[in-house]
Parts: sequence; C-alpha cells; structure tokens
Amino acid sequence: MPRWQTLVTVEDLARALGRPDVVVLDARSSLADPAACEQAYWQSHIPGAYFADLDCDLSDHSRPGGRHPWPTAAKFTDRLGEWGITPQHQVVVYDAGDGGLSAARTWFLLRALGHRDVAVLDGGWKHWTEQDCLVEVGAPVAPTPAAYHADFDPALLLDAAQVQSHLAAGGMLVDARAGERYRGEVEPIDKVAGHVPGAINRPYSLNLENGHFKPAAALRDEFTDLLDGRDPDEVVVMCGSGVTACHHLLAMAHAGLPGAKLFTGSWSGWIEDPTRPVATGA
Repeated sequence: MPRWQTLVTVEDLARALGRPDVVVLDARSSLADPAACEQAYWQSHIPGAYFADLDCDLSDHSRPGGRHPWPTAAKFTDRLGEWGITPQHQVVVYDAGDGGLSAARTWFLLRALGHRDVAVLDGGWKHWTEQDCLVEVGAPVAPTPAAYHADFDPALLLDAAQVQSHLAAGGMLVDARAGERYRGEVEPIDKVAGHVPGAINRPYSLNLENGHFKPAAALRDEFTDLLDGRDPDEVVVMCGSGVTACHHLLAMAHAGLPGAKLFTGSWSGWIEDPTRPVATGA
C-alpha cells in the first residue's frame, strides 16, 4: 500500500479512503473566527475525518510561548490516541486549502514525534470539493482508542533563548510572514510590529502556485538559493506564532531538504519579553 510523507493528491487520497491504516484529520482553522471551522466540519468533511482544533488540539494555551504554544508530547499523543492513531498509521491532514497552514502544523507535530507516514492533502478542502469527491455530514464512526508513546525531538524545537544563541553563532533564521509584517509596516495581530534582528524573510506564499505546492524540483532550487550553501539542519524557521512557519518545513521536506528547525513561539513568543530587540525595515 502506498505511503505518503509530505504531500498527497486528492486523487490518491480518494482511492485510499477506507483503508484500515489511513486516518484523516480535518485541521481547518481561522484566526478571525475559530469556531466557524468546527461548525463547517460538522456540516461537511472528508469521510471518516476527525476534527483537529488549532487551539485545543494543536496548541496548549496553559503554557508560555506565543499565541499558539507548542503542546507537550504527553498532551498531543493522548489526543492522537483518542483519534485511534498509532505510529503505524498513515495520517493525512487537510485544511481549507489556503496553503496547508494548520495542516502543515499538524504534519510537523507528528514529524517531530518521529512519525514518518504523515502527509498534507495538496490543495486541501477547496480542491477536494472542486473535484466533487465524496463528503460526510455529522460525526464519523468513533475511533478505537489507541496508545501512542513518543516524545518530541528537542533538537527540532527552539525557544527564544536558543534562537538568540543560534543567531549569535551565525545561524540562519527565516521568517515566513508576509513582507509587510516582517518589515513592521503593518501588524494586524501582535502588539509589536517588526522582526527578530538577523532574520531574513521568505513569505510562505512563495511555496505555492495556483493553490498547490510548487513542484519539488522548483522548491529545491528556490530553497537551495536561500540556504546559500547551508545544510537544512542549520536553518530555523519562524512566523507569527509557529503555525505558518511549518509550511516552510513541509515545503523543504517535499523538496528533499528535510531537517530544518522551528522557533516554536515565533514572533509572538519573541515579544513576550519586552527587553528582546526588535528590528524593522527590509
């Protein structure tokens, strides 16, 4: 049976629905109206999919670390078990189709646990419905609870102090936010505008073309130019709260350049301490 570790097409997932080793997660999210996505899920979703809430399942707001604090391994693996997921399952995640944002966050949560067979649905819910694929209304069949035992790889997850050390040693930090937010020209969400001094900007939208990820070869060329001779494991990515940055991690892995790290708190975590420096401009 085919296994997917970065992206999966709508056609391939449609053929795989019903396989006992496949679990689908609906990770649609909205910063403007978080409750709307769960409501949309109950109205219609990919058959058998379980809803993964960005705030409740993919973050832990009892912890520090920005607007979407990284959850503990214990909390996240408990949730995986409730969905019936084990390390042997093929997991497929989708979101609304806006570039795989919350889906990419879910993908990296699993990858940081060491789960290999997890992929994001390329084009997401938007492409699924455009292709007139089957949908389901209401609750899916209840999963059989499972046990998932794993810890996050700490080498992949950096806090603000570790990012400061990384930059001081000459490391690369890539900010995935839009250019105007990186430059501090606008800030619609966080209380301080700007970026981490020393960070460079590559908006996550550059990974996309017509609502889909660019071909792997094109992404490899672009990221190879960006890395400028560095290995991927010498690179840390960030965004506003550790969600859209995962889009870069997925794109790099799809391009054959795995190993980059995540600044989990990202900009919203950086500015929790007002003594940390802030840069603006290009």
